[in-house]
Amino acid sequence: MNNISQEILTKISQLLTASLFKIGETQISLSSIVQLILSLLFVLFITRVFQDFLKRRLLVRLGIDEGNREAIATIISYSVGTLGLIIVLQTTGFNLASLAVLAGGLGVGIGLGLQDATKNFVSGLTLLLERKLKVGDFVEVDTLSGYVKEVAIRSTLIRTRDGAYVVVPNSKMAENRIVNWSYDGFKSRIKVPVDVAYNSDPVIVTETLLKSAYMEKSVFHEPTPEVIFKGFMDNSLGFELWVWVNRIDREPQIKSSLNFIIEYNLRQQGISIPFPQLDLWFRNPEVFTPNLVHRENGQEVSQLVKQQVLEQAPKPLAIRDLLRQVTYFHNFTDLELRQLIEIGYRKRLGASSVLFREGDPGDAFYIILSGSVEVFAEKLNKQLAILSSGKFFGELSLMLGIPRTATVRALEDTILFVINNKGFEKLLHEHPELAEVIIQELSKHQEELAERQQQLRSMGLVDAAEDDKNPVAWVRKRLKNLFSL
Repeated sequence: MNNISQEILTKISQLLTASLFKIGETQISLSSIVQLILSLLFVLFITRVFQDFLKRRLLVRLGIDEGNREAIATIISYSVGTLGLIIVLQTTGFNLASLAVLAGGLGVGIGLGLQDATKNFVSGLTLLLERKLKVGDFVEVDTLSGYVKEVAIRSTLIRTRDGAYVVVPNSKMAENRIVNWSYDGFKSRIKVPVDVAYNSDPVIVTETLLKSAYMEKSVFHEPTPEVIFKGFMDNSLGFELWVWVNRIDREPQIKSSLNFIIEYNLRQQGISIPFPQLDLWFRNPEVFTPNLVHRENGQEVSQLVKQQVLEQAPKPLAIRDLLRQVTYFHNFTDLELRQLIEIGYRKRLGASSVLFREGDPGDAFYIILSGSVEVFAEKLNKQLAILSSGKFFGELSLMLGIPRTATVRALEDTILFVINNKGFEKLLHEHPELAEVIIQELSKHQEELAERQQQLRSMGLVDAAEDDKNPVAWVRKRLKNLFSL
C-alpha cells in the first residue's frame, strides 16, 4: 500500500517537474508555472495592500491632499509591483535575458494587438506624473462633466453630477482638450443671460441685476459682479450678468437661484421679460376700444384700469435716483451713474448690528436702501440722528480718509448700498473732474474742514507734505495722496 502511494506521488512529482517547453536556457515545467502564478498573485496582493496603506494612512498623516495622494500612491505601488515581478521571475528560475528574446520576437504582434492598451498606459503615467488632473478635480470632457474619482494606469474614473460613474480611457484624457474648473480652486465665473423688453431703462436693469447678484449667497462681492449689455435682439434688449461664485460645480443650482431672484426683482421694478410677438395695427381702433375688457373673479375690469393699478404699485427705491440726491453725483449722466452702481455693492445688517464705531477708519460711503440706522456718540452716550431709507452718510470720512466721528448701528434689518475706498479710487480715476467737484462742494463748509484738519493733526495723521493753512488746498492735496490722482 505504501509502495503504491509512493509511486503515485513519484509520478505526480515527475509530471509537475517534467519540462513542457524551453525559453532560452530555462526549462518550463508545470510546477514552475504554478509557482509563478502564485507568486504573481502574491505580488499583486501586496501591491494593492501597499497602495491602500499609502493612500489611506501614511499620506493622510503627512497632510497630503487627496489628489496628490492618489498620484503618489499609484506611482509608488506600481513601481513596487514591477520590482516584485522582476524578483519573482528571478527567484523562480526565469532568465530575464531569455524572456527579452521572447518579448522581442513577439513585440511586433503584441504592439499591433495592444497598441490602445499601451497608449492608455503611457497616457496614464503622463497624467500621474504631470498631475494636471487630480482626484477631486471638477472637469469637463467634451459634453461630460464631473468629479475625478480615480486616475489609474489604463483609465480615469469620473463621477457625474447625476451620480453616474464614467470610465474614460487615459488616451482621451491626455490627447483631448480638458477643462479643469477646479485646477486652482472651485472659484470661477458664470454668466446668466437676461433679456428685457425694449421699453426698459438699461440703468434700472443694471441696478436690478446687480441687486439680484448680491442677494445670492454663493456670489462673491470681490471681484464685483458685472452687467454686460450684449446688444439689441429681435424682440428684446440682451444683457448678461457675470458673477464669481465659490463652487463652479454647483453652477446649475446657482444659476437657478439667480434666475428666481432676477425674475422677482424685475417684476418688482415693472420690467417685463419679452417673448416673440407680432404687433397688429388697426385702421379704426375706436371700434374695438369698448370691447377691450376681461373678466376677473366674475367682474369685468378694463385693461386701462388694470394698468393704472399696476402703475400705482410701490416700487423699490432706485439707487440711481438716490445717487442723484448726493451733491457730488448730481450732474452725472445715466451712463456714469450706471458705472457708479457697478462699483458699489450691497451690505445687509441685522437689527442691532454695528456698522462701524467711533474712531474706525473712514473707508466707505453708505446709502440706506431699506431699514434705518442710529448714529450716536458712544463716549457721550448720546443719540445724534436716526437715518432711514434714502439717506446717505460717511462720504466725508471716505473722501478725506479721516476716522469715524460717531458709531452707527442698525435699528432693524437694513440693506445698504456701499462704495468703499477701492471703488471710489476707481471712480476718481475714471472721472478726474469729479475730484474738483468734490473740492468745490467741500469748500462751502470750510469751518468743518478746518475742524477735521485739526483733528487729524492732533492724531498725527496729516502728512507734512500735504498740510496747508488753507483747508481747501489741504483737501486738494489729501485727495491726490489718498487716491493716487
